[in-house]
Amino acid sequence: MPGLGGILRKSRKEEKEVEVKNSPSKTYLKAMPLRDLTELENVKTEIKSGNILILRITPLAVKSIDDVKHAINELCEFAESVGGDVARLGEERVVICPKNVRIWREKTPISSEPIPTAA
Repeated sequence: MPGLGGILRKSRKEEKEVEVKNSPSKTYLKAMPLRDLTELENVKTEIKSGNILILRITPLAVKSIDDVKHAINELCEFAESVGGDVARLGEERVVICPKNVRIWREKTPISSEPIPTAA
């Protein structure tokens, strides 16, 4: 009959293996075009897996600006729901990060001086 020490050691080892399998071992940075709204589920799956995505939205924008607005709104809501982050990279790209990654944003200083205007 095996001792309790052997059984407990085996259980702890199995627990660690389960933890390792459930947590992403690596985070990948992936770049991909967004051509259609049906691809949003793939994007969400990648973010849930812990990957960072750079989406080129131009292919979708060529088809429909309304679809781009819908996609961006859906991705922002999704990122907020999973604790992730979304930011624009220029006019053509968007970056979406999982919950363990934050996007740095430069804060613009607010000046008390009046803004110069053209005379």
